[in-house]
Amino acid sequence: QVQLVESGGGLVQAGGSLRLSCAMSGRTFRTYAMAWFRQAPGKEREFVAGISWTGGSTDYADSVKGRFTISRDNAKNTVFLQMNSLKPDDTAVYYCAATYGLGYNYRPNEYDYWGQGTQVTVSS
Repeated sequence: QVQLVESGGGLVQAGGSLRLSCAMSGRTFRTYAMAWFRQAPGKEREFVAGISWTGGSTDYADSVKGRFTISRDNAKNTVFLQMNSLKPDDTAVYYCAATYGLGYNYRPNEYDYWGQGTQVTVSS
């Protein structure tokens, strides 16, 4: 059974930083591209960042470019999202997602597995 378990969310002031982690079990992690999505109240789930299965390719939503960094450690079956210069608009539930194959996708329905989500709240 596949499990994705996120951690690292919390409450932070604007301008602060958080690091999210997502650990996968039950599958061969290195054969999955990974991504982070987020969903704010009343809004659709949106792509935040993606990383290929080797880590050699990454992409970001325009709203987080230059502030967020996605990375992965295939030896530890974990993907990370370093979030710096946080803004109140970044407040959302953050989800990690896995899709089998080399490259990430931008649409939620392209992903095979999802974590339970972790709340990130940025106060002004």
